[in-house]
Amino acid sequence: MSAIDLVRLSKVYPGGVTALDGVELAIADGEFFALLGPSGCGKTTLLRTIAGLEEATGGAVLIGGDDVTALPPGRRDVAMVFQDYALFPHMTVTDNIAYPLRIRQVGGAERRAKAAGTAGELGLDALLERRPAQLSGGQQQRVALARAMACHPRAFLLDEPLSNLDARMRLEARTFLKRLQRELRITCVFVTHDQAEALALADRVAGMEDGRVRQVGTPAEVFRRPANTFVASFIGSTPMNLLEGEVREGGRVAVGPAEVPGGPGAGALAPGDPVVYGVRPEYLTYAGEPTGGAFSGEVTVVENLGSAQLVTLDGESGSIQVVVDEDTEVAPGTAAWAVPRPDRVLLYRDGALVP
Repeated sequence: MSAIDLVRLSKVYPGGVTALDGVELAIADGEFFALLGPSGCGKTTLLRTIAGLEEATGGAVLIGGDDVTALPPGRRDVAMVFQDYALFPHMTVTDNIAYPLRIRQVGGAERRAKAAGTAGELGLDALLERRPAQLSGGQQQRVALARAMACHPRAFLLDEPLSNLDARMRLEARTFLKRLQRELRITCVFVTHDQAEALALADRVAGMEDGRVRQVGTPAEVFRRPANTFVASFIGSTPMNLLEGEVREGGRVAVGPAEVPGGPGAGALAPGDPVVYGVRPEYLTYAGEPTGGAFSGEVTVVENLGSAQLVTLDGESGSIQVVVDEDTEVAPGTAAWAVPRPDRVLLYRDGALVP
């Protein structure tokens, strides 16, 4: 078993800087788990603490039920793939893959055989005698993964391994990485600040802010029902619209001059309660003529997303973004309305989601 359990894990650097603040996580055996958050939120520190490259100030790290908090990195039986891949430039692909086996004093013939076998699984057969400078970014990434796989670790720890690739290669590598993890059925902890990567790859996602875990859930859960305004503003390729409002009679919410549906959460609040009104751009319907229960404004920005357009309306209710079908004609400077889907509206009180 290679489940990873973090119990009240903390990390405080000299000078009183708190990088991890009582982190509690239970990562299941064979799960692809993503740590997602902005720069400086503590996600890489958390990964390095699991690996043993950072010493925990408090709490415990358990891998497969074993407390490894005090063990050095080499005795934790995990493999880490770094953002810059950390390949040895003077070594061939074979020697790079075999290096961890060499450290474990595996015989030369055996480690070369294992390196060749692992390389074959990742389509590196023809590159075994090349050095890193002779490889593309995607090939270097596969060599780094092969080096991690060669020791058959209990878990993979991946620190933004796709960030150095161009957009097209990143998509290909993302698909490859998910297929590889499914085939190996190995526990994988993946650090990223890219919401699309986290939602596409992970079985579950932990949203992190200021050294704390703000929400844990499946990609669908954190996208559809963010637990707080931080997760709501961070998750999604187009940020959620978050607008100050006030609850009205009949389950409606006033946002500036607009009165719009309050959604399922409105029933738990009283008229006059202040709220933050949340609705994703994907859950707004664009209208080119006046309609009730809608936000009104002037089209100020139209961004082409390929199969859709992201339209920004500026009005008395604030700045609102709505995703519009590619075939709809939208011109800057025109009046428009955005109608929220009532079943997709979320209300937040004191930063937390109203159930």
